[in-house]
Amino acid sequence: MARTPLPAQSPAARCHWGWVLFSATFALAIIVTMVAGWRTMPPGQLWPDHSQLMGSLATWAGRWRWWVGDASEVTFYKHEFASLGLIGGAAVAHWANRRGKSWQGFPICYGTGRWPWVAVASIGGLLLANMIFASTVQDGSWQPTFVAAVSLPAAMVLLFGGGWKVTGIAAASGALLVTPLALLLVNQLCAPLGLPAVIGNVLAMALASAAAFVAARRLGWKPVPAAPGPEPVVHVTRYGWQWGMRRVLADFSEAPFLGNELASAGLIGGVLLAALLQPAGPFYGNGWLMALLCGQALASAVGVWVWRERWIQRGWYPTYIPIVSVVPACILAHGGSAAVVVLSALLGALLTPPLAAACSARLPAHVHPYIGNLLSMAAGVLLIVPAVGWILKGAI
Repeated sequence: MARTPLPAQSPAARCHWGWVLFSATFALAIIVTMVAGWRTMPPGQLWPDHSQLMGSLATWAGRWRWWVGDASEVTFYKHEFASLGLIGGAAVAHWANRRGKSWQGFPICYGTGRWPWVAVASIGGLLLANMIFASTVQDGSWQPTFVAAVSLPAAMVLLFGGGWKVTGIAAASGALLVTPLALLLVNQLCAPLGLPAVIGNVLAMALASAAAFVAARRLGWKPVPAAPGPEPVVHVTRYGWQWGMRRVLADFSEAPFLGNELASAGLIGGVLLAALLQPAGPFYGNGWLMALLCGQALASAVGVWVWRERWIQRGWYPTYIPIVSVVPACILAHGGSAAVVVLSALLGALLTPPLAAACSARLPAHVHPYIGNLLSMAAGVLLIVPAVGWILKGAI
């Protein structure tokens, strides 16, 4: 007997069920995170600190907190509250973007509408990397397991489109290519030479991504342009002080390919909540979180102001680079003094964005231009971190 075919779901219905699934998963992640924190929290504290996280990595609670914290490690916050805030803010930004809301801010994922696929690829690659290389952090030592969340998986989705095929291959590529190369470079190159670990991280992202894009081209993959989303009610851009403040805020979520104020607000709000509950929790528990936030904001503000004409001419410019490279690397190397914060922010804002733009402009069309940004991060950290040290020594 022939079966009556079921009616196809409309895009609106599929979208509705997608949000239901996301909301349920996100709520479950919050519950598990709270339980994990409670399991690793000593009496008398409001939340475990970073040393207690590192000491509990052999337990499921510690491993969960490490994995969730990886989603915000690109900004050096490394905390589960910051990660959950970032994801929650990004979800709201995507919802607003798809409905053309005037308050959506800068269109998330550059207006491609691919944030769900970017999120699945990035989180999938992160989860797979942490499963495969779990043994590297069992002894309580820091390892760059976060790199798959902010590199090749998202770049492949943005370049080649969404869908389960591209997203699955992107997630696997991030875990199998970027993560082991980062582990190799950080432990065998940066550690013996005394170089900041961020150099190994970004070089691994760049090299693995370049290899993956070359392989994709040989397989016949071609860049897929994104379908335009609905126009917001207000879409005239005026490059005044309000735009500048919004751009500075959006730069905080640019590294995970979001570039949106709502996502950044969730990220910063989450890390401030973490610091309020336990000052020794975020930024590896070193107590320099406020110095880091000030340096990141200053670096972006100076970059947006100095390179404002480039923003107007090109529509986008990599002023976010010192936020996730030079400023945190300098603070980790030289401390959180005002001199370190100001010097690293100024030098990073002036030098790294034009270098990144020059590198990206020379890349072929089948390679995502973020590789140029990564090369600029590596060069900036390699040059500016010792330069700040020399300036400080000369000033004493």
